[in-house]
Amino acid sequence: MISQDKNKYNTPKYRLVVRFTNRNCICQVVYSEIVGDKCMAHANSAELPRYGLTSGLKNYSAAYCTGLLVARRLLTKLGLSEIYTGNFTAADQV
Repeated sequence: MISQDKNKYNTPKYRLVVRFTNRNCICQVVYSEIVGDKCMAHANSAELPRYGLTSGLKNYSAAYCTGLLVARRLLTKLGLSEIYTGNFTAADQV
């Protein structure tokens, strides 16, 4: 599925995988190796009620929120969460 140039051998190509089940949205950041795919970060829309979103865990907005959650987890895992902070409004900074 993913081909590579010979001069970039063993360099991972990261991809965002989004799957919709009957009830939830699942987002993963994965890369391929010879032995199989490796998952770097994972988020499920079933975790969103913890952050205040209680209904509609399969729609477009839930997919957006789940993508933000997996991106924030990946940045935290890589140690880049302080460099790439989110957008804040004036009410959030007070």
